[in-house]
Amino acid sequence: MTIIKKADFIDSIADSLQYISCYHPLDFVDAMYAAYQKEANPAAKDAIGQILINSRMCAIGRRPVCQDTGIVTAFVKIGMNCRFDTEMTIQEMVDEGVRRAYCDPVNPLRKSVVVGPATERRNSRDNTPAIVYTELVAGNGCEVLIAAKGGGSENKSKSVMLNPSDSIVEWIKKTVPTMGAGWCPPGILGIGIGGTVDKAMVLAKESLMEPVDIHELIARGPANKLEELRLEIFQAVNDLGIGAQGLGGLTTVVDVKVRDYPTHAASLPVAMIPNCAAARHIHFHLDGSGPAVFTPPDISAWPEITLEGGSEVRRVQLDGLTKADIAGWKTGETLLLSGRILTGRDAAHRRIQQLYAEGKPLPEGVDFNGRFIYYVGPVDPVGDEVVGPAGPTTSTRMDKYTPMMLEQFGLLGMIGKAERGDAAIASIKQHGAVYLMAVGGAAYLVSKAIKKSRTVAFADLGMEAIYEFEVEDMPVTVAVDCRGESVHKTGPAFWCQEIERLKK
Repeated sequence: MTIIKKADFIDSIADSLQYISCYHPLDFVDAMYAAYQKEANPAAKDAIGQILINSRMCAIGRRPVCQDTGIVTAFVKIGMNCRFDTEMTIQEMVDEGVRRAYCDPVNPLRKSVVVGPATERRNSRDNTPAIVYTELVAGNGCEVLIAAKGGGSENKSKSVMLNPSDSIVEWIKKTVPTMGAGWCPPGILGIGIGGTVDKAMVLAKESLMEPVDIHELIARGPANKLEELRLEIFQAVNDLGIGAQGLGGLTTVVDVKVRDYPTHAASLPVAMIPNCAAARHIHFHLDGSGPAVFTPPDISAWPEITLEGGSEVRRVQLDGLTKADIAGWKTGETLLLSGRILTGRDAAHRRIQQLYAEGKPLPEGVDFNGRFIYYVGPVDPVGDEVVGPAGPTTSTRMDKYTPMMLEQFGLLGMIGKAERGDAAIASIKQHGAVYLMAVGGAAYLVSKAIKKSRTVAFADLGMEAIYEFEVEDMPVTVAVDCRGESVHKTGPAFWCQEIERLKK
């Protein structure tokens, strides 16, 4: 009978979460670099390059690869000949490991979990509880598969109950474009098939813990029907031309994982969960001899990339910018921003809306007139950092506030990630504003462009407070120009056709 010490289990959970916050799996790095090398769309290639540069910087600096350090999911497989020297439950031990990891003073991770999801939505302040699946298996050890999943990708999860004769591939081809770019492609799709609707979702989630190996499957060829299905989905999704960050391009997914389970004769449940460019997961084994050990990879495993700005990069001074100045900006154009911007995301926008509805003024020091807002919830700084990793959040969640912000508060532009909805685009066009896109998955890289930071309002909201950042050469792409053209519509449409042309 193997005895696993409580301290070893908790320490292993905490250490694994700290590790995956900073180090991408090297198989994912290799897959992203392969995508970078073959990408033909300059904007998409630049986005993948930023993700790879960010990954290397985080490995060197031991800081989170993304500001959204995720909600934790753990699959704990306990051998039948194994027990723990504790009265704590598995859930309690996992939660204690999560608590220690996210509250680590050396490398604090952003705490994003809220309790009372349908009521007060109060931040738990330690990122607990985790989502824990336990299973008794043969053996005398304990296997743990653990991941930290960001909201941007988790929110794009899809499930359907198909008829047994329906095509899974056709459903995926139809559904992936509806997911937008908030899941930060290129990434991995996890597909769960069979069981019940809840089982299919668990299969899809667990499949994302597997290593990236689609290139090996392509090289050797499929050995069974499920591998054939993987390849068919992989090709079909990349043929959509969505590309990195939804800008259009050759690579939308670097792998597709499929797991299945027997189901009812009348049913065909299918689940699809994307993994974003953060791809935080690891697998470890405990045999009673001590905690798991996580050895950082050699930094030489990362490619060294230097982004080529080119002659078309436009440097922009934000302070004093006018609508006349932004009128010449075109979608797909790269800008380097310098000057002062305000931040704000879901909770801040809700408060602003409430103040406006009640006829009350904005807090002192908050003036959006003629300014840009950055949709971000940064990680706390450490050492001499001005701010921790500070990548963009999904902008579509702020769409419903956009008309108010533009019309009532004179906002000039917005910065975030992913596409905007039709109503928000119409409002942007109506008010002669713009929407700029920063690269999701390049949070530490973006933070280095932030030279000063101060809290302006709603400090009680923590990472969702309104900050003022002073930035220098912050890289962004014009995603929606003042005429209402959206690169997230034109880019994928063009590259979908281009891919078809290249195949002929």
